[in-house]
Amino acid sequence: MDIAGVDGCRAGWLVVTAAVEGRLVLREEPRIVADFDALLALTGACAAVAVDMPIGLSADGPRRADYEARRLLGRLRASSVFPAPVRGILDATAYRAACEASFAACGKRLSQQTFNILAKVGEADAAMTPALQARVVEGHPEVSFQALNLGRPMIHSKKGAAGRAERRALLERAFDDPLPATAPAGAALDDLYDALVLAWTAARLARGAAARLPAAPERDGRGLHMEIVY
Repeated sequence: MDIAGVDGCRAGWLVVTAAVEGRLVLREEPRIVADFDALLALTGACAAVAVDMPIGLSADGPRRADYEARRLLGRLRASSVFPAPVRGILDATAYRAACEASFAACGKRLSQQTFNILAKVGEADAAMTPALQARVVEGHPEVSFQALNLGRPMIHSKKGAAGRAERRALLERAFDDPLPATAPAGAALDDLYDALVLAWTAARLARGAAARLPAAPERDGRGLHMEIVY
């Protein structure tokens, strides 16, 4: 089976494709595609795809998936889970307007981090369908790294050298071939590691071994599951 892990990055979407053969075997060098439709075309033959981007959006409040992910990660890594935006603000192009629309919809303003990914959330939301969600799912790298680390959260931030070394050591257990030393132009090394660990999550999904937050996911107004798969 072929699977893929995907992380949003500065230049678009960073895609790692791999074959499930015991441990994972990289199919090709990680590559960047410009938009979500290109991502779906590239991974159309994959049995499972895990993407670090909210899929399934509330109309009027927080998602249980985000709450449960923060609770699972605990004090060390909970801040890595940005609350997903409500669907009604996806067209906002200015931070102040997005905050005002979010407050009107759910009583909470938007974080700057969430605003920064709003366009990519909109891309994914426009492309996703309940049928497609059977194999293309939302993942979260820190939740996946914790699962790969037998339930123990990462100690160091992914932005520093110690955090990168910590995550690379875990990934080397999951992949059968040497990991790339650098990320493609337009992405950072932590983007690459996030995509790699989401490929591991996609392999778990393809094997029927993945877990979900929450265990019984809610559906949004378009019928999409609001869940984080790991």
